Amino acid sequence: MVAPDSCAGLPVVYIVDDEEVVRDALAWLLRSRRLLSQGFASAEAFDAALAQRGGSSVLDLTDAPGCLLLDVRMPGMSGLALFERLVERGCLPVLPVFFLTGHGDVPTAVAAVKRGAFDFVEKPFSNNALVDRVEQALAASAQALAQRRQRRELAQRLAELTERERDVMGLVVEGRPNKLIADALQISVRTVEVHRAHIFEKMGVKSAVELANRLRDHDGAAA
Repeated sequence: MVAPDSCAGLPVVYIVDDEEVVRDALAWLLRSRRLLSQGFASAEAFDAALAQRGGSSVLDLTDAPGCLLLDVRMPGMSGLALFERLVERGCLPVLPVFFLTGHGDVPTAVAAVKRGAFDFVEKPFSNNALVDRVEQALAASAQALAQRRQRRELAQRLAELTERERDVMGLVVEGRPNKLIADALQISVRTVEVHRAHIFEKMGVKSAVELANRLRDHDGAAA
């Protein structure tokens, strides 16, 4: 198994199971499909790995795509308890969670899926089917990370705007022409044109429509 630090940017599958034989078998299976993994013998160990890196989010553990194979029943903190912590931290969009279950834990796993888990796998599992789903989860994680980076970039761009530029931008996205914006803010049309140019440059857009679309996407993601 490979620690994520040594392969920055590459997808990593985290395996949390108290049985070493299960961790090793899953790691071998993932290697057979050229997937990296890191194993943890307990939910506490995984939680501690988060804490060591700032711990408020699994994003502190790695900024690369990842997913979590999590045993339901373990000594100490259960897989379900760890899952609830990840839900509270808002980790699920970037860290899809699979529950590894015995037959008696299937109802619990189904309930967890309704709470946002990606899927559950009943032991013994089908090797090919499991890895296929893992690859789908990693793709979903990569997409969520890309969206998070875009939101961060947009937030940084918005922070660079002056208060007056924000005022002008609000009226630009409403579709008002420069003359009406100037009248509303009691400034000259030329000043509006200058602010408009600065806004487009700072926001990385070329038109009012593109600006409105970016802001709408940002507001929708924040909601």
